[in-house]
Amino acid sequence: MLIIISLISFLAIHAAPNSFFAAGELNPNMTKESIEALKAVYGLDKPLHQQYIDWVTNIATLNFGISFVTGQDVSAEILKRLPITLIMNLTAMVFVFIVSIYLGIKSAMNYEKKSDYIIRQISLVSFSMPSFYLALILIIFFSIKLDLFPIAGLHSIDVKSGFEYYIDMAWHLVLPVGVMIFVGLGSMIIYVRSLTLEILKSDYYFFALSRGLDKLKLLRYYILPNLLPPIITLLGLSLPGLIGGSVILESIFGIDGMGQLFFMSALSRDYPIIMGTLMITAFLTLLGNMIADLILLKLNPYIKRG
Repeated sequence: MLIIISLISFLAIHAAPNSFFAAGELNPNMTKESIEALKAVYGLDKPLHQQYIDWVTNIATLNFGISFVTGQDVSAEILKRLPITLIMNLTAMVFVFIVSIYLGIKSAMNYEKKSDYIIRQISLVSFSMPSFYLALILIIFFSIKLDLFPIAGLHSIDVKSGFEYYIDMAWHLVLPVGVMIFVGLGSMIIYVRSLTLEILKSDYYFFALSRGLDKLKLLRYYILPNLLPPIITLLGLSLPGLIGGSVILESIFGIDGMGQLFFMSALSRDYPIIMGTLMITAFLTLLGNMIADLILLKLNPYIKRG
């Protein structure tokens, strides 16, 4: 599957209109001979099939080539921006997972009551809220009017190192991570609520209810065990987002993460970085599916026996 994805990605990039090495794109004064010399440096003068073989051989050793724009190693560029994207997305994913399960179950358990109505309205607002719009609103209100949080960036100019450095970075990440959490909650709460309602209508739940079990035992032994498998599968599919990050949010808040790197690379047609990011994302997609399946085997031994 990874080989098929690599082939499709490679052909799609080469089929894209224009090129980084198009005449006048780098410098209007560059001659055709100079452009051909640059293509030879990057191996773009070889036949298409040979370029693909060389590229696949290199990425097998985690060598994603050299950036067209910076001239730096693509792996180094990605590793430099990877930690902050992982921190942001992991934090948001954990909060979304915990809060959505709590609110989704609470909404289903109080079906058609006031708390259910409030949670559903919050979910709909979250689900329909564009991340860039919410980000701009929070920046205007909390950063410009109230001056509580920084507008953009990761660090203040006067903070260099030590414990204060990490506190300052966390303070800069409150707004972007907050936007990611709120925007991600809506669909997950609706999903958890729907699954929980199906469980509450099941025969085994009515049987457990007829035995006089309290809510805590019903939740622990009947709701959560049947609720977690589909959610684990969904989280496995969300794993690639840890690398891709949020292109729009990182651009708005001026955060040098993977999302902004991919966005700037797409604008400048920096194909080595684009293809490197695509392959890492594809690998994580397959890895996420495999991890989700392994976790499901632990949660439901019946699947293993089957």
